[in-house]
Amino acid sequence: MTSDFVTDVLSDLLQHSLRIVLCGTAAGTTSAAERAYYAHPQNKFWRILHETRLTPEQLQPRQYHSLLQHGIGLTDLVKIAAGMDRATLPKLSAADRARLSRAVTTFRPRFLAFTSKTAGQKFFGGTRDYGEQRERLGDTRVWILPSTSGAANGSWQPGVWHRFAEAVRAAGTPSPLRTQGPITTNPYGEE
Repeated sequence: MTSDFVTDVLSDLLQHSLRIVLCGTAAGTTSAAERAYYAHPQNKFWRILHETRLTPEQLQPRQYHSLLQHGIGLTDLVKIAAGMDRATLPKLSAADRARLSRAVTTFRPRFLAFTSKTAGQKFFGGTRDYGEQRERLGDTRVWILPSTSGAANGSWQPGVWHRFAEAVRAAGTPSPLRTQGPITTNPYGEE
């Protein structure tokens, strides 16, 4: 007997009252193996979060749950596959876009930031540049940031991450909607 149930490579790290939800395209192969977001040693994700003062110390990938203490959540567009952005991943579907949109409207972070141009362009379905996008998801402001992957060193622009962090600080801290633990499973229905 086979099961049609497919599990996420990495569970979402989401809760109410987040400042930021950071969204990648899909978990990388190292992240999938380590069961931790942005786990490849050459990935600049954890360093740039600290450098921009979005976290007060540089966390390690295995500490990713600690991001909730800093008002930061994590997810990916494609939850059931792992690989690099340029690798052959399942085509982003309307269900993938709807899942992310539901997550954002459910948890209502101040900001949704795609952690690569590929992720942002796949979500919006067309060419986009780095920075804040004109569209919002509800009240959530949307940004596209340069990839922190070592494979994307040629397009690395830390200044965009710094501008994003300044916008987050300028927006202030959201007031808690309600006390609830983190959601680390998929509460959004079928994909």
